Amino acid sequence: MDGKNDSCIEIRGAKTHNLKNIDLDIPHGKLTVLTGVSGSGKSSLAFDTLFAEGQRQYLQSLSSFTRQFVDQLEPPSVDSIRGLQPSLCIDQNQGISSPRSTVGTITEIYDFVRLLMARVATPACYACGNPIDRQPPTSIIESIANLPEGSKMTIMAPMVLSRKGGHLDVFEKITKSGLLRAQVDGEFVDLESPPVLSPRKEHSIAAVVDRLIQRPENAERISSAVHAALRLSNGLLSLHYQTPSQTDSPLQPVSSSRTKAPRAREPKDQPSEFDRFFSTRFACVACGISLPEIEPRTFSFNSPYGACPTCEGFGEIGEETKQECPTCRGNRLRPESLAIRLSNKSIADISKLPISDLRVWLAHLQFERTKQPIAEPILKEIQPRLDYLTHVGLGYLTLDRKGDTLSGGELQRVRLATSVGTGLIGVCYVLDEPSIGLHPRDTQRLIEILRSLQKRGNTIVVVEHDEAIMKAADLLVDIGPGAGVHGGEIIACGPPKKVSRIAESITGQYLLGTKETHAPRERPVGDDTPKLKLSGVTKNNLRNLSVDFPLMRLVGITGVSGSGKSTLIHDSLVLAIQSTIHGNTLATQHWKNFTGAEQIDRLIEIDQSPIGRSPRSVPATYCGLWDDIRKIYASTRDAKQRGFKAVRFSFNSGNGRCDACAGQGRQKLEMSFLEDVDIPCPECVGKRYNRQTLAVHFKGKSIADALDMTVDEAVEFFENMDSLKRSLQRLQEVGLGYITLGQRSTTLSGGEAQRLKLANELTRTSTGKTLYVLDEPTTGLHLADVAQLIQVLQGLVERGNSVLVIEHHMDLIQSCDWVIDMGPEGGNQGGEILAVGPPAMLAKLDTPTGRALREVMA
Repeated sequence: MDGKNDSCIEIRGAKTHNLKNIDLDIPHGKLTVLTGVSGSGKSSLAFDTLFAEGQRQYLQSLSSFTRQFVDQLEPPSVDSIRGLQPSLCIDQNQGISSPRSTVGTITEIYDFVRLLMARVATPACYACGNPIDRQPPTSIIESIANLPEGSKMTIMAPMVLSRKGGHLDVFEKITKSGLLRAQVDGEFVDLESPPVLSPRKEHSIAAVVDRLIQRPENAERISSAVHAALRLSNGLLSLHYQTPSQTDSPLQPVSSSRTKAPRAREPKDQPSEFDRFFSTRFACVACGISLPEIEPRTFSFNSPYGACPTCEGFGEIGEETKQECPTCRGNRLRPESLAIRLSNKSIADISKLPISDLRVWLAHLQFERTKQPIAEPILKEIQPRLDYLTHVGLGYLTLDRKGDTLSGGELQRVRLATSVGTGLIGVCYVLDEPSIGLHPRDTQRLIEILRSLQKRGNTIVVVEHDEAIMKAADLLVDIGPGAGVHGGEIIACGPPKKVSRIAESITGQYLLGTKETHAPRERPVGDDTPKLKLSGVTKNNLRNLSVDFPLMRLVGITGVSGSGKSTLIHDSLVLAIQSTIHGNTLATQHWKNFTGAEQIDRLIEIDQSPIGRSPRSVPATYCGLWDDIRKIYASTRDAKQRGFKAVRFSFNSGNGRCDACAGQGRQKLEMSFLEDVDIPCPECVGKRYNRQTLAVHFKGKSIADALDMTVDEAVEFFENMDSLKRSLQRLQEVGLGYITLGQRSTTLSGGEAQRLKLANELTRTSTGKTLYVLDEPTTGLHLADVAQLIQVLQGLVERGNSVLVIEHHMDLIQSCDWVIDMGPEGGNQGGEILAVGPPAMLAKLDTPTGRALREVMA
């Protein structure tokens, strides 16, 4: 055994969560796929054991300061893991709390585009559009000399421009040059006792060279001060001046790229203060506008140096009714930065190009002979990342697309682009269903990307349900046989063909074709079928589109990523229905006509957004189960003897919860140099309640034990409570029997959150005229779970309801009554209806969906 870990990762005695003391060898440099029904233990093995141990080993290899955090982390429950390489986890967790994050920043492509703009782009004046050239000292002196006579001015040498640090060396340099005052972050200070600056904050420092009044006799003094400032700051000069009155000034106040806008707040007949910036590097002769040296941070909306001063780089203003920034018009940058052009495009223009178009545009760029060798190495860093994103079906995204608007699958593939670009070798990549959101056409491209990472000497471990990726694996590991306590065992392990021959493996039976997921019904669509009719839709890549949606049917909307499915359904059809049912008058309407809404009385839109952004939100509270469970515990003899009411068993408020963690059960551990991590509360050990509350038992279980139950366990535990049991059974029906009642909402995947919402709706009384709209409900489901979900959806339609699903899973599409196929590609190459009809008809067509359907129906 000891000699094997040179060629594999040896996992021995893994017992995390529901894993039952399993042993597994994962070969180095191969593609290993972990599969199994939902809740079988795949993620417990891949993320909570394998990656968690990799993180722990990494921390132990660092300094003694770092190792102090290791003991506070929750260790994986495993006897040993040997041969583990440095591990990198790419999961579906959004982990994006900043609205500044974009596709460009996540992939680092925007960083290279900033560098390209700084080195080879052409600066221009944002006021007149003329090219900007370097400004000689004589022009600066002349501009200052044109100020109204009597103006009070301070001539300064900028030494630090929005940079972090204490900058003691800068203060020493200023004093050694014989100067005694400076402007620090907008305030004038005496350098006999320089201020103590926070090293973690950005600061701006300018040495005060001279303070004087504009008079003819001071011309020589102004010239001397200008030359001194330019020498000290290497070609930069800032001017703070006050005119006798605003109307006397022949110069228009101009905001520099680092200073605030003109500070004129007095009436026009009062003295006014202004800030000006000059540079011997770049200046517009016509307008008198100067720019500092163009640097990559000139184009950064995360730095005050480049960010729009009005919106501070967010592109929007307002707290709640968000509005486009009127200054930068949503482009996030200062006008000086946006005026710099590369082949007549600003960096904002470049960031708005779909990635597939950006690839082509960059490939055809022509540079001057002197700039070509500068641009080439930068483009070599950009192009592979763009190629990858296009290759996995994300060519419709733009660099300025906000990170928090990406789906889990999109975000994971975007993050993979960074890994592809870094060229890491000898790493163990752990991925969580990277195929989510991919059309089958693009799945093969994803496999090629995974293979390219593998060929560099990396080990790829993928948690996946996609049949194509399972068949492409070097090693397929099937975990089960069931979910929760019924899972946690290795049922089959080996090449896919070997697994398909193991009778005990449910996955193998699906791979072999002895089991099928689809469940079609005979519900043809004819002229007399009631329909919703939406016409003249023009939005994003949809151009005057008209579509009919049959009612009382299971309807699938399919097409490659970015083809326009979400725009058609969520941004158009759903809005049209809501405005009609509720009688809302929309400020803007991007369709010409909509009819048929009177045939439905309820619209249920079930998307993959979180059920709550707080870890306090759990399935039991979201589905309304927790109130009933708290009442059950309050009715016990233990509770009555102590005088405890139902509120005592709330972990969100009251006297029953743990004071140390305020009922959250976990506390945040600040890692200083890494992402903060959650650890169990040391007081209640993750149970959320204090000891007095935990002393109350129902059927031998405390309230914390009830929170830790899976849905499957809770069905048996509360079998005599009919209403509670029915609600729990709805969760089982949608394949969520494995989740715990107290699982934090922030740990639920998008697919789990959507199915939780569906289960919650299923508990309500159906009117028979409800339209359900779902967005990829198969996300995260094993083939066996997909079959169960299809039965649930078919049941809704059998009761007279209408179900509309945006979906890529061909087994669900095959089970639909009617399919609306969009394409042909994504972005501006999509937005068309390629075909409508039953799946069998679409399977005859030569479209991406037609070819995929033909393959599964063969």
